Amino acid sequence: MSTRGGTLHAPAEARAEQPQQAAPARLPLVVYVLALGTFLMGTTEFVVAGLLPEIAGDLQVSVAQSGLLITVFAMGMIVGAPLMAMLTLRLPTRLTLMLALGVFAAGHVAVAVGSSFTLVLAARFLTAIATGAFWAVANVTATRAAGPTARARALGLVGAGAMLANVVGVPLGAFAGRLMGWRGPFWALAALSAAAVPLIARTVPHDRPAQHTGSVHSELTALRSGRLWLVLAACATTTGGVLAAYSYVAPLLTDRTGLAAGLVPLVLIGFGLGALVGSIVGGRLGDRCPHTVTIAAAAGATLLLLAIVPLAGSAPVTVVLVALLGFFGLGANPVLMALAVRYAGTAATLASALTVSAFNLGTAIGSGIAGQALDSGMGSTGPAAVGTAIAALTLIPTTVLALNRHRRAAVSGSAGLPSAPAGRADHA
Repeated sequence: MSTRGGTLHAPAEARAEQPQQAAPARLPLVVYVLALGTFLMGTTEFVVAGLLPEIAGDLQVSVAQSGLLITVFAMGMIVGAPLMAMLTLRLPTRLTLMLALGVFAAGHVAVAVGSSFTLVLAARFLTAIATGAFWAVANVTATRAAGPTARARALGLVGAGAMLANVVGVPLGAFAGRLMGWRGPFWALAALSAAAVPLIARTVPHDRPAQHTGSVHSELTALRSGRLWLVLAACATTTGGVLAAYSYVAPLLTDRTGLAAGLVPLVLIGFGLGALVGSIVGGRLGDRCPHTVTIAAAAGATLLLLAIVPLAGSAPVTVVLVALLGFFGLGANPVLMALAVRYAGTAATLASALTVSAFNLGTAIGSGIAGQALDSGMGSTGPAAVGTAIAALTLIPTTVLALNRHRRAAVSGSAGLPSAPAGRADHA
């Protein structure tokens, strides 16, 4: 526990289960504006998957090569989020968000007018860096605007923007791409992101000078918290496990379950709806009982993935399991982000960026292993089996964090230590 200023404070996570003031009934408008931004960025991340054949034909590359547009975006998110968090450390938050949206819009214009695959690939990487920067700063901005008693709820709403992209944005983008050509959705995303810039300018408050007195060294020093790295490990394993199975759910549904290919998008929408509801519910519960939520979500996702392997032959059961996987598998993400911000203390923006990197790193590793499992003797149920093992690993860091909280709470109670104001980060 922290001893700054000669005052002992009770651990922040010990107070998370019982906030000392009521959570606000309504979140500030800026949180909804930030959710709009993540909706646009979630749409651009996944809309390419539905346009690969058209892109490949126009740019004269194979469909497998065009898949690099997805891979390079994930790599840009992994590298870009923490890098841009450090480079923009001394910039006002509002300016950083506006610049990120501006670069995001410019990247989409470059994709829409690109005549070579190399140019489009570079533009996607640039767009991913802007996405990582926006997402990291947006998470911290949302938690500050919502206050200490509604952090996870605010992050749940911001994350719900990305989940809604899977339900609405991606299907609409794919449909528009078939009507207008694959460049149409990128023009639309460029226009919408440019229109969001003045909304950010009007709703994000001015920063106080004190918020930008930190240095790169102080940010890195604040990341010595072991609990922060446990949270990042949980971010990687929970997303890696779920998306290992989700990335290859189409062959599972058509080859093993027997669904018609035309019905697969409906199942994916069910997963997206489950993830959307899970993100909102997880965010609401996470402010009161964060460790309960993270453990329950990890256990639920593991059991659902395990059940898919033997039950994939039944179409109705599989459809329900996939929707529930979205709910449990991604529902704890806002809670994990809130815990990362809390444990990082003064390095909140960098910690938020690292969660973005951890989610994408888990996705890249999990989907890579799942692809190998698909080509092995396990066949179409291989990715779900791989996802089960990866998701189960999430129970290790989440359980350690919960036990650590109970131990610190017991020590604090036995010592009769006074509680600090809710939300203060514990740097022990």
